[in-house]
Formats: sequence, structure tokens, C-alpha cells
Amino acid sequence: MSTPLQQAALARIRPDVRAMHAYVVQGADGMLKMDAMENPFALPPALQAQLGQRLGALALNRYPGPRGDELRAALARHAGMPEGCALMLGNGSDELISLLALACAQSGATVLAPVPGFVMYAMSAQLQGLGFVGVPLTADFALDESAMLAAIAQHRPAITFIAYPNNPTATLWDDGAVQRIVDAVGAQGGIVVMDEAYQPFASRSWIERMRAEPARNGHVLLMRTLSKFGLAGVRLGYLIGPRQLVAEVDKVRPPYNISVLNCEAALFALEHAEVFAAQAAEIRAERERIVPLLRAMPGVQKVWDSQANMVLLRVRDAAKTFAGMKARKVLVKNVSTMHFLLANCLRLTVGSPADNAQMLAALEASL
Repeated sequence: MSTPLQQAALARIRPDVRAMHAYVVQGADGMLKMDAMENPFALPPALQAQLGQRLGALALNRYPGPRGDELRAALARHAGMPEGCALMLGNGSDELISLLALACAQSGATVLAPVPGFVMYAMSAQLQGLGFVGVPLTADFALDESAMLAAIAQHRPAITFIAYPNNPTATLWDDGAVQRIVDAVGAQGGIVVMDEAYQPFASRSWIERMRAEPARNGHVLLMRTLSKFGLAGVRLGYLIGPRQLVAEVDKVRPPYNISVLNCEAALFALEHAEVFAAQAAEIRAERERIVPLLRAMPGVQKVWDSQANMVLLRVRDAAKTFAGMKARKVLVKNVSTMHFLLANCLRLTVGSPADNAQMLAALEASL
């Protein structure tokens, strides 16, 4: 029971915030964690020791310094940043999404994205006072191009998010449809954010089009994260786009948003990028191996093609299957309540061969 003082203090919190549900991370103690698209591979012991020495030598008593500039340069080289572009760092993609919404939070402004999609697009829009328009995908999770174009014409969004590939569907949408949507947003003066969180597992990247047609993509920002690269615990994302546009967004970034620990760990990982590339290749190979096994499993109604380190599937009863897997100590994501198009759908992370074997056995026993 709250006190009168607490009640008065709570009244100062925005009503829409008080009505929200917090983002909940499932408890995973004692479980095989296959719900968050994490890289299953740890650093080799020799690299762990080297990284520990470097982190231990950092001046933690000082604010972050010029190593941030070195990280931006290293990421630009790693990504093959096009000429005329700049790169901005964020504390994961989540912070970048929030900063983009903050920078564009003018009266009446709107954010638009296909749905189902990443929940932070809508959440960040709400928290910064922007409207959010979700345009449903088709029943098979393709872009509904005509609906997207109509929504862009009607709402003239300040920001249009295109997840490339999408979460939770793992879909890499048709390039022709995406290009026409990008062009339509540009024609009405909006910004397109191409969210490539799962780029290490996808067959193509929009950065190639940014490099080939810079004028046509002058309103496009490319967002990536090192979480799926293999550093989910480091919390580091980055945004690439035309220099003038990135400079304006960068004005709302907190001055020390990337710690010296984040920065040094990311620099170290980029120096050993081949280790992480080999891990991504193994995950892609495992994805191609398990998708046919899932499709052949009795009780699995549909499995969608994947261009990420996750697989979306539909079963007869997602809640029952999820609970059965959890009872068998395997944690996956029940996305069936996120959107009506996801009815009875589960999202599985693609892990190591051993993890995948345990996950498939738990799924088969739980269907």
C-alpha cells in the first residue's frame, strides 16, 4: 500500500508511462537460453586473457577519450562506410533508436514501421511524444508494399524503420519493394533507418546501395550493432549515414555514452574480426541444417526461411509447446501474443550444434 507522499510523487509520472508494461527479460537460471539471438560462442581462452589485460590497464578514473575516435574509424573500415558518410556510436541499437526519435520529436511527427517488428521502434516513439504507425506485413511476413506506400503518403512519417532482416520473422524483404518504399519516404522529406542488427547472418546489405547511389540514399541511415557480431554484453551500436544528417542526430547524444570498457572491448573484437566471422559462418551453417529438420518435425505447421540467427515457426499450441520446452530447461521466445499475424508462433535462436540438438529434442518432446 503506497503512502500519500508516494501517491503524490507517482502522479508526477506521465500517465502513458504508468500505463506501459516494462520490457521484461525472462529469467534463465539453469536454462539453455535460446530466446535472445545471442552468439553461443565464448572468446577462446587466449583472447580472454589478452582482453582482460587490456581492460585491466584502462584508466577507469578518467572520462572516455580519443579511443572513441579510433573505434569510429575501425568500425567505418569494418563496415566499408561510403564516402561522404559519418559514423555515430550508441549504447546498443536501443539508444540509437531513442536518440533518433528525440532528434525528430517535433509536434505532430510520426514514426512508421512494418509490424510485427522490433518493439523498440514503437516504444521509443511513444516515450519521445511521437505518433507511431504500424503497417501489417502480409500473412507470409512479406512487406505489404501498397499499404506501406499508402501509409507514407497519408502520415508523412519523420522516420520510417526498415529492419533488414526483420525481427522476429527473420525475413530479408524484396529489394525492389524496399527501394520503392525508400524512394517514397524521400519524396515526402522523411528519414529511412535501415536496421541491420542481423547483418552478419544476411546475404546482402543496404550499404551496397548507399555506396552505389549516394544521392538516392541521401535520407537513409544504416544502423548496426555488435550484439549479433558476438558482443551482446558490451552494448555497442553504430549509425552510418550522410555526414550532415548524422551530425544533427549526434547533437542529442550524451557526451560519454560509450564507456572506456565498451570501447576497448569493441576495438579488441574488431582486431580479431576473423574469429567472429568464423563463428557467424558456423551459425549460418547450423541454420541451414536445422531448418529442414524443423520442417520435417510432426506438429510443426510452418517454418519460415531465415536470414538471421533465429528461426520463426508455427505450431498447434504455442503456449503449451513453450511451457513444455521450459519444463525441459530450454528457453525460447513465445511471440504469439505480440501481433495477430504471429498466432501460435515461436522464435528459436540458432546456436551451437550441441545447443541446437538439445533445443530440437525439447521441441519435439513438447509438441
